[in-house]
Amino acid sequence: MTNVNDSTTASPARNQRLWADLLLLLVAVVWGSAFVAQRLGMEQVGPFAFNATRFAVGALALIPILGWKRLRATQRGALRDGAVLGLLLFGAASLQQIGLIWTTAGKAGFITGLYVIFVPLLLALFWREFVGWLGWLGAGLAAAGLLLLSVQGSGLTGGGFRLAPGDGWVLGSAVVWALHVIAIGRMAPGRDPLRLAWVQFIVCSLLSLAAALVVEPGTWPGLLLAVPAVLYAGVISIGLGYTGQVVAQRHTGSTRAAIILSTESVFAALFGWLALGEALTALQLAGCGLMLAGMLLAQLPQASEDGLTA
Repeated sequence: MTNVNDSTTASPARNQRLWADLLLLLVAVVWGSAFVAQRLGMEQVGPFAFNATRFAVGALALIPILGWKRLRATQRGALRDGAVLGLLLFGAASLQQIGLIWTTAGKAGFITGLYVIFVPLLLALFWREFVGWLGWLGAGLAAAGLLLLSVQGSGLTGGGFRLAPGDGWVLGSAVVWALHVIAIGRMAPGRDPLRLAWVQFIVCSLLSLAAALVVEPGTWPGLLLAVPAVLYAGVISIGLGYTGQVVAQRHTGSTRAAIILSTESVFAALFGWLALGEALTALQLAGCGLMLAGMLLAQLPQASEDGLTA
């Protein structure tokens, strides 16, 4: 009888986790496809103007879910934490969007995914929280993959290895994304996650708007042509993507979620190829494989904490 009861009670939990994992996979697909929209939007407006509008759209998309009454009840602590997260989000999104001017959507997706590596590295360096040897091996594989991914041309010699200007900007964004992830891990407990997300979207949008007014005064006329990309990146990537992540992570461990979400880099390369014709060389594909392997290995030391195999 005990075994039957345990099986009966465990089954709904397993079903919830399965649906959560499928939702996280959908979020990874959405985020990967958003790199295409971000690149297309950049053909019409500057990076700050694009970010200002897409994060504003994302915040507006959350209002029907939150409701004005719930938003008005946002506490001062949540506003403070949301402002910090919004500042980090502004830095990461700005660096990433600027980098997309000079690199492909597929490469940007993989390099951005290095935040999974930088999180344990930064935790070890500044917070004295260490991961196992597999985490360091994952970091090494990811660094080697980044080197291969950044090969220009088809050879290994003659100056073939170099970071394109856009790759450096996106790599910088990956570091800030890692700080953003760490900050969320420390600020989100005890907070309403959707209200926290809404505040950070608003802060990021306002900071981007201020930067756009200063350095991109001539790009606003092109905003009308960028509306499809802005709507997709705002409603689908920010509104649906981030909301789906919050809903799914109620029913699955954070390590399991990180592994699934890291596949956004694969989908970024896929959509970059399908929509923009962005091809990768054999060496760059090998680099993608090494980076993906590094991302997965970096999560394994945390398996016992998050119930990866549970």
